[in-house]
Amino acid sequence: MATDTETLLRTLRTGLLALVAFGCAGLGLELILLEHWEEPTQWPPLLLLTGGFLGAVALLVRPSRAAIRIFRTVMVFALLSGGAGAFYHYRANAALEREVAPDRPAMEIASAALRGGVPTLAPGAMVQLGLLGLLACVGHPGARRRPDSSPSSV
Repeated sequence: MATDTETLLRTLRTGLLALVAFGCAGLGLELILLEHWEEPTQWPPLLLLTGGFLGAVALLVRPSRAAIRIFRTVMVFALLSGGAGAFYHYRANAALEREVAPDRPAMEIASAALRGGVPTLAPGAMVQLGLLGLLACVGHPGARRRPDSSPSSV
């Protein structure tokens, strides 16, 4: 019989995985509507959101050690993708600002780039989803090695 703590952890894990699944689906749909695939650098978020959605659903339906490891990897790449996306968004805005007003001081260009047409902080959603996914995997019972599968017992 599960203890109160185990039940609470299972409920929290389920909630986190549901948030990741819904977040990946929603953000993926938004990127599709924005046609966020014109450049090869725009593809990783779509692929990672698809992987994140499928991984979260897999862990909700039938968790396995392999699924958890793959999901964790996708979530780490989602974190990295968010950082890279913020860089690319900022760089695109800064390039436009320099083209429009090349004589402006660097701080003004930086400020305008942060508020530019390409949302600089939007990729932060990938970071949030990555963190939620990784939190859902902390202490997951499916990630534990079974006693009979340890190298010493083989």
